[in-house]
This record gives sequence, C-alpha cells and structure tokens, in this order.
Amino acid sequence: MSPFQHGEVFVTDDGAETDLDLGHYERFTHAHLSQANNWTTGRIYLSVLEKERRGDYLGKTIQVIPHITNEIMEAIRSVTANGEAEVVIAEIGGTVGDIESLPFLEAIRQLGNEEGRENALFVHVTLVPYIAAAGELKTKPTQHSVRELREIGIAPDILLCRSDRPLSHDLRSKIALFCNVKESAVISAQDVDTIYDVPLTFHDQGLDDLIVTSLHLNEVAVQTDLAEWRKLVSTVRAPSAGETAIAIVGKYVELEDSYKSLREALTHGGIANNLRVNVRWIESEDLMDEESDARLRDFDAILVPGGFGKRGVEGMIRAISYARRTRTPYFGICLGMQTACVEFARSACDLKDADSTEFNLETPHPIIFKLRDLVGVEQFGGTMRLGACPCVLSEGSLAREIYGGAEEISERHRHRYEFNPAYREALKKGGLIFSGVSPDQKFIEIIELSRDEHPWFLACQFHPEFKSKPLAPHPLFASFVHAAFQNRLKTETSVEQIPDADAPAIERAATASES
Repeated sequence: MSPFQHGEVFVTDDGAETDLDLGHYERFTHAHLSQANNWTTGRIYLSVLEKERRGDYLGKTIQVIPHITNEIMEAIRSVTANGEAEVVIAEIGGTVGDIESLPFLEAIRQLGNEEGRENALFVHVTLVPYIAAAGELKTKPTQHSVRELREIGIAPDILLCRSDRPLSHDLRSKIALFCNVKESAVISAQDVDTIYDVPLTFHDQGLDDLIVTSLHLNEVAVQTDLAEWRKLVSTVRAPSAGETAIAIVGKYVELEDSYKSLREALTHGGIANNLRVNVRWIESEDLMDEESDARLRDFDAILVPGGFGKRGVEGMIRAISYARRTRTPYFGICLGMQTACVEFARSACDLKDADSTEFNLETPHPIIFKLRDLVGVEQFGGTMRLGACPCVLSEGSLAREIYGGAEEISERHRHRYEFNPAYREALKKGGLIFSGVSPDQKFIEIIELSRDEHPWFLACQFHPEFKSKPLAPHPLFASFVHAAFQNRLKTETSVEQIPDADAPAIERAATASES
C-alpha cells in the first residue's frame, strides 16, 4: 500500500501488515488484534485457490458464490472461534457500489440471514454533504447509498450520517422516512475537533443503547461509565500544563495519515503530561540546504520516523545533526534510528562516508545493511522483519528508566535493514550507547546518548507508536513529550534573562541555552 494513497501500514504483534483503521480499533478498545482481524480480497481468493489445489472442494466448479462468500463468512466467524467475544464488529471497506466490495457485501447479507435478525445488525456510514450554493445539507447521497444496499438485499438498521454540521430534526425525519429506518437510528456523525470526542457524541445520541437493545445484550452489558474518557477529551482540548512544539521530519508528510499512529501517540504523550503537542510536518527534502538549522530552531524537539528509500535521507541526517549539536530532544523510529547511527558515525567517529547499503551499495562503511537473514533474497514482498520481538534493556540506561526499570520489553517491528554489528565497537568508543538489544544479541534495538552529553537523545528500530493508547500512553512518547516541554521551559527562561532582547539575540540565547 502506498503511504501517499492509503496512509500508514499498521502492524500487529503477529506481524500482520494492515490498514490504519485497525490501528484505531486497537487504540479505542482493549482488543488484541492479529492477522485474523484483517482480510483483504487477495487473501480471500488465495485461500480459496489453495483449498482448491488441495482438493478440498472435491472437483467442484469454484465460483464467487458460494465459495468466495463462504470464505469471507468463515474469516469473520474465525475471530471468535474460541467464544471469548460476545460481539464481532466487521467493517467492510470501500464504498457501496464498488466492484471490489460486492463479494463482501453479499457475504454479510448471507451472514445476517444465517445468524438471524436478533443476532446481526447492519450499520451504514453515509455522507450528508453541505452544498454551499444552496446553503443546506442534502440527503440524496444517503438515500441513493441506502437504495444500493437494499438492491443487494441489505437493509441498514442504523445510519451514521457524516456531515460538517448538525442534522436538524426535519432532516433526520426525512432520512428515516426515505431510508426506512427508525428516526432514533439516524445518528449524526458530525465532524469534531478531536477524534476522541466521537464516542461521546455517539453516546449522547444513544447509539450504544440502541445497539445493545437491538442485539438483546441488556442483561450482559455493563453500565456505561465514560467519566475517565470525558476527562481525557477535556485534557486534549484544554491541557492545563501548557504546550510544546515538535517537528516531524519525514518522507511522506504530504499525507498526514502516513504517520497516523505516530501522530496519535504524540497526542497520548501530551495527555500523559497534560500538554498540547503542536506538530509541524517537515518534508525531509526541504532540509537539504544550508538553511536547515534555521528551519528547526523554533521547535522544542525533533522526531524522525520510519520510511523506505533514499529520497530525503540527507535532510533527515541534517535534522539529527542539529538535534545532537544543540542538545534538542531527539526521537528516532526505525529509519530514524538508522540515520542517527549514520550521522553519529560520520560526525563523531570520523567515518566520513558512512552510509546504509539501502542508499549506497558502494559505501566503504556500511553502518546499516540488509537483514542478514535476507542475504541472497532479492524479492521485496513478504521479506521484512515483522511483528513483536523481545528487547533486553541495559541497566542504568535512559531506555530502561523510561520503561519503569523493565529488564525486557516487546515491541513491534517492520524493517528490511539493520545495524551492522561490525561497527558496534567503533560507535561505542565514540560515545554511542547501545541500550537495547535482542536477547540473542543479534539485533540492535535501541541507541542513545549519555545524559551527560545530551538531555534526551534516543532512537529505536521498532515502532512504539503501534502500542500507544489514549488511556495508556506509550512510555517513550510520554517521556519524549516531557523532554520537549522541559527544553521549551529552559529556552524561555534563557530568553527572559535578556532585557530588551531583539530577535537575533533571542535566537542566539535559545541556541546557547541548548548547547
């Protein structure tokens, strides 16, 4: 999936590469999701083909109906095969009417019939656009979308109507009449200022009670208590401790959804510190000139996220160099760790042409190289190190302190290149600390600088953002946001000590305080 078209690829513990929507489900619930929770058209068809090759169909003619639809229904039911879940939520992606989604829609139609009307509920998300020329909301797209569903045998029970403003009582009545649903089942899904307000707006309209009643779960459903969630939303909207500014220097910043989990994890870090995190997206290619330092001076901290390919890498290295030299808090993730190793090798260890073989196969100092398990493997698909892997933390390290003294942790990975252990001693002599390694010592997982050298400089090979939740912020992000705010306070204190300071003087003071 292209990050410019589909946003980020979310990774589960078992290594499934999924759509970013699955990340939202993990963040908003206590569910532990896996490969079984994400099915694509390709996987469904592949599974059917493999069964046919094994002879599971005994020579029958393989058709979309019933074989493909049966496979889809089996996939939906498989997530609760152990009986742990009382309710399964199945999201069918795409838009009603798309060719790609037709087998899936047919499958859930059949599933609804097999499970019975008291055990199945159809919720349809529709659009109610505002037409500026007419000055009103239009319900026609919703009516046509529902008609498309009814034509294939699915009658929606609940409509979630997306709009940028509230739905009036008259509009709800009109939608209910023309779409053959109860007026109480027409729910306004109005745009909100924070995604974490969505559960509250739905609750205030009685959506949760409607679902529980429709599925006859009143006896087992616990009483709703959203006090903690309301407090969380209040903190997001009006944090009492202040704010901090963080620059994300990345390769795919044209579409913010490319780093969706990362953005949310920073928000969670802000919640943990009662701070507003102001994120500025910086295209790494824009830092390829001598003005790069000036573009970074306004930020309290810098983060370089993951990515693939050579484009913009030198801009990332310039950002890392700035953070290291000015003692600006730095957090590197995946590629952000690899580029930090390259920058340190060049600047602190006198390995001037150090690089990654991903960017330069002829480099005399391959600080980063292809995973040793992939030597001789040329194909790209399905060859990355994926999913949860353990990491042992060094005693006395910043990483171990952040993780609450834990000796071993588990984090999710998605990478094809790794740190070259042949250069471990050289970088260690230069002052780089390897504070996290795999239990077998094969992989370098976390690097950092001594706190005597830098207040907060840490980079990891894994993706901690995938495990952060609003009510359980990931410790790395909570600590990073705290460090960013402390840097802001230090800079502001230095500026206040300069009477009648002009802009250049303030800028110099900020740089001096960081150094």
